[in-house]
Amino acid sequence: MITAFYVLLFVGIGLICVEVFLPGMTLGIIGSVCLLGSVILAFMGFKAQTAVLITVGMVALLTISFIIWLKLFPKSSVGKAMTLDTDGRDFKSADSSLTRLIGKTGETMSELRPAGFAMIDGQRLDVVTEGELIPKGQMVRIVTVEGNRVIVRKAI
Repeated sequence: MITAFYVLLFVGIGLICVEVFLPGMTLGIIGSVCLLGSVILAFMGFKAQTAVLITVGMVALLTISFIIWLKLFPKSSVGKAMTLDTDGRDFKSADSSLTRLIGKTGETMSELRPAGFAMIDGQRLDVVTEGELIPKGQMVRIVTVEGNRVIVRKAI
């Protein structure tokens, strides 16, 4: 029974450590269940005082480890690779400079079925039609811009 205690203890700690790199909560939950099982086995295999000391020690070590992890992990090379450097205030989801192109004409660089590429005002743009098919080499005009979506139609 004491061997099973040690096995569950080390497997539980190992699974919780692996959870950091393979998030999804499955390994963390299994690791927590293993630790709980090791506490139960500690009460079955050791004297009550020893089992309480083991439980308090496990809780204290896990708490201290978690606090140290919160402080040090984001600063480590692995932590930096897994997290963002900025808070996201400077992120832009759409290119607002595309609105200046409304009304400009250009030539399709590929067939627009209904999406494709066009050269407009010296820029290669990913464009979409209003549903029609436009062959390569045709003149198109930008009708509207919705976020990053540039909508064109045949220029007449």
